[in-house]
Amino acid sequence: MHMRASACPRLACRDHSRRRPRLFRGLLVAVAAPLLSLFPAGAAEDAEATHRYDVVIYGGTSAGVTAAIQTARMGKSVLIVNHYPIVGGLTASGLGATDAGREAVIGGISREFYQRVRDYYRDDQAWRQETREEYMERSGRFLQPDDDAQWGFEPHVAQKIYADMLEEEDVPVVTGEFLVRDNGAGVVRNNGRIEAIIMESGNRYEGKMFLDATYEGDLMAEAGVSYIVGREGNETYGETLNGIQTANTESHMFTYGHERYPERPLPEEYRVSPYVVEGDPESGLLDGINPDPGGEDGDPDHRVQAYCYRLCMTTAEDNMVPIEAPEGYNPDDFELLFRMFEAGEDRTPWHPADMPNLKSDTNNNRAVSTNLIGGSDDYPEASYEERREIEAEHKHWQQGLLYTLATHPRIPDHVQEEVNQWGYAADEFEDNDHWPYHIYVRVGRRMVSDYVITEHNCRLDEIPFDPVGMGSYNMDSHNVQRFVTEQGYAQNEGNIEEPPAGPYRISYRSIVPKQEEAENLFVPVAVSSSHIAFGSIRMEPVFMVLGQSAATAAVLAIDEDTAVQEVDYGMLRERLLQDGQVLDMGEAVDIDPTALPGIVVDNRQAAQEGRWGASASESGFVGLNYLHDGNSDKGGLSIRYEPRLSGSGRHEIRLSYTPHANRASNVPVTVIHAGGSERIEVDQRQEPSIDGVFVSLGEFELDADSAVVISNEGTDGFVIADAVQFLPVDNS
Repeated sequence: MHMRASACPRLACRDHSRRRPRLFRGLLVAVAAPLLSLFPAGAAEDAEATHRYDVVIYGGTSAGVTAAIQTARMGKSVLIVNHYPIVGGLTASGLGATDAGREAVIGGISREFYQRVRDYYRDDQAWRQETREEYMERSGRFLQPDDDAQWGFEPHVAQKIYADMLEEEDVPVVTGEFLVRDNGAGVVRNNGRIEAIIMESGNRYEGKMFLDATYEGDLMAEAGVSYIVGREGNETYGETLNGIQTANTESHMFTYGHERYPERPLPEEYRVSPYVVEGDPESGLLDGINPDPGGEDGDPDHRVQAYCYRLCMTTAEDNMVPIEAPEGYNPDDFELLFRMFEAGEDRTPWHPADMPNLKSDTNNNRAVSTNLIGGSDDYPEASYEERREIEAEHKHWQQGLLYTLATHPRIPDHVQEEVNQWGYAADEFEDNDHWPYHIYVRVGRRMVSDYVITEHNCRLDEIPFDPVGMGSYNMDSHNVQRFVTEQGYAQNEGNIEEPPAGPYRISYRSIVPKQEEAENLFVPVAVSSSHIAFGSIRMEPVFMVLGQSAATAAVLAIDEDTAVQEVDYGMLRERLLQDGQVLDMGEAVDIDPTALPGIVVDNRQAAQEGRWGASASESGFVGLNYLHDGNSDKGGLSIRYEPRLSGSGRHEIRLSYTPHANRASNVPVTVIHAGGSERIEVDQRQEPSIDGVFVSLGEFELDADSAVVISNEGTDGFVIADAVQFLPVDNS
């Protein structure tokens, strides 16, 4: 783990755990050359010139595009400075299978983009290889008849839509420009503000406001803003899914499963040896495998989740470029792949998500796949040249993987047959050898600001007051490393796919730095977030939402002549809602506790004992969510509701819960009242008798020490803890 700030020292790491896989190093110059040709140094029109704009956006990602559009629509001058030949980031570079999460939380320009995708494919001329109906039949996830948006698309369509939207707003874009990254030399500062950014070409871009829209967080880092690279430990923010995660890693593993399932042992032949000579530790480890996980579960480390290219492939023979061996191909590089199949894996290790016109967005799947596990650790802080080398390694790995799957005799016949139905789409990335421009930087640097989004936000245990967008996708980290288990076998580590409790707010404070570090900078991509929470935030639609919100705040800061940290949130919220942003879903408040009579203590105000989970999946709850015990740790969880009365008096006490067949029928509820205590059993499988929300626990004389306590001791299903209502009883 690396943190940038005086209070965040670099942690020492073992040398072996820092290495990148040594694959293909002798080939880097040859393989990287075509990539480097796409990034000519200093492609701005006027070399070594000064350019002035209200808002300067560094990074032409999806967030950069929406930020530029919003800035222009609000009447300010704006420029996108980009070192790639296209804008749109991953969305325009192969990631057509949109991970939207709850689509209802995607608003503003982000939703407008996906609506334009839908409009594009309404034209029959857009369907060259199949009909719209045929596509909908095989890919209902991305196109529904009644949806106003379409969530799956071809890369060139995304490129066109982004280009059209920028042209409509007359937004200028310069490409081939690289920020100087030299201990602050690339950023001109004055009195806490950025005045200009300097490119390697010599060009200087001046602005009143700046946005770092890069996946890597390059401008943020060069400006001296605090950041982190890697995984925090669980103890940093009191999380459960951060740091090293050998026990919680369940997907994309080798076929023998994991030691956490001792009841499912498999024969020894199903286990994969990590050694050069199978079963012989003296022969050394296969490349890219660490001798151990580098610490205990929950410990911090420097590693980042694996990268890959999201490949656009096709089964249409008249639009297909065949899979071929890359230069310098060596099948020995794929020994772990062969052993995976020989250990019992029989599924094709990729995920070709269905895109229009018989194309795919091909992603990682299984234990050995398109992700080059361990190959991305150095990328966030690497120099431009080093990044091109790392990208070349990934390209060589993926090209070699596909060729191996299609041709090698140690690959099962049915896998070869499936892979040989596919080839690269000839009409995509035509000036880049049909290869995506962007590698999938699933995470780079992450800012550390005054507010850090954490697992607690995703679980709805913590809800900020100043949302500028919402997240809803799984806390999704791909595998981070391979290591040797205590039993002497190869295993992957780091893959977590934990759903949030519901749509959650993303705080404005998480997209701006600490005020003492920069008063006119926004960071809508490398946001202030823990590793595991970023796994949910890092979806392209969310980046678009945050880009628009950042631009809106930038314009307000210019108009009010104020630091970004001092923007009036009320004004910002009003404008965001006016422009179609979704900030709180009505906050999924089925029942507003403030509108109920008496004293209502919601679960968020109660004192919890043990680890309760939060959810909003069943309607009819009070407030933002309800808690559940996970039907586990029986006797270890309780929650205490205190009305905190200033005097004494008689009250009716009502308990709310969301009923379901999987609930406990014997939930123990203890009422602590002025005369002692009373234990009441509640059947949460039955619908509550009062408006379908509350059940009455009875009338009691209460005083300042009164409380209601829910426990999960001895219960026979899920225990729900929502709200408790204390209604004064008129004794007259």
